[in-house]
Amino acid sequence: MQAKESAMEKEILLDSIITAKEALKNAPKLEGITTGIEGLDELFFIAEIKDNKPVKKPLGGIPKYSVCNLTGVNDTGKSLMAEQFAVHRSSKNEKVCFITTETPANFVVASLKERAAAMGIDENVIDENIIFIDATAHYKLRDDVYSFLDTLAYAIKEYKIQNVVIDSITGFFENKEMMARSIVRMIYNFLKKWYQTSILVSQKRSGHELLSSEAAGGYAVGHIVDGTIVLSKEIIDSSYKAKMYKKPLGEIVRLFRIDGCRMAGHDTKVRFLEITETGIVKILNPIGGEK
Repeated sequence: MQAKESAMEKEILLDSIITAKEALKNAPKLEGITTGIEGLDELFFIAEIKDNKPVKKPLGGIPKYSVCNLTGVNDTGKSLMAEQFAVHRSSKNEKVCFITTETPANFVVASLKERAAAMGIDENVIDENIIFIDATAHYKLRDDVYSFLDTLAYAIKEYKIQNVVIDSITGFFENKEMMARSIVRMIYNFLKKWYQTSILVSQKRSGHELLSSEAAGGYAVGHIVDGTIVLSKEIIDSSYKAKMYKKPLGEIVRLFRIDGCRMAGHDTKVRFLEITETGIVKILNPIGGEK
């Protein structure tokens, strides 16, 4: 009986208790950072009180230090958006860590060079400011989250990294989806601790609702991160869809929605998304028109 009571003894972690005033000392200023994706930055805002009424004020980009989930089925523009963000931030002379679990780094860098050319950005900024962690060549980085986080911590300190892109976060739990929530939680907490503005690409399965935040691992990513952007596509295969989207039969329509953002206010409309011939993603008008 005594042994049982001893095993049930409670451990009080005093370091975890902190007043709001103390926590505020380390709270960063809420501000936006530009993404390089046309039509996206103006969709986030904060509320200010003016004449005793709340007034929306544009944030000017995604919240700085936010961890954002970018999810969708294949061929919706996820990786293209992540690459645009990486190239754009590197053009601001910021260091970006690009973690690839899907495509070897030498192929990703070639794609980034193409993205830079299409964006009118000197590709040399990629050489200096984008640092790769290639998890495709080192399976231990995918299978052992502790080794991965130690490696990322080293890179952040060594290269003074400010932004992180993971394409894709699904690669860390694709054969162990029951552990998705704990793996994503560890990575999320790490990125917040190191004040990294981050884009995590996650993959949807064919059975998932197209415009929900559900993805591989269920809602593990969407529930934990600061915000989720959902991308989808539809084939115009009926007169009903042709009328609704005002597009001819046989065409593909791509859609965009911000599913949530706990750090700032955001647009809630479903919008059209365009991928240009040069692989540049643009966020367009709402499917119901501007009001």
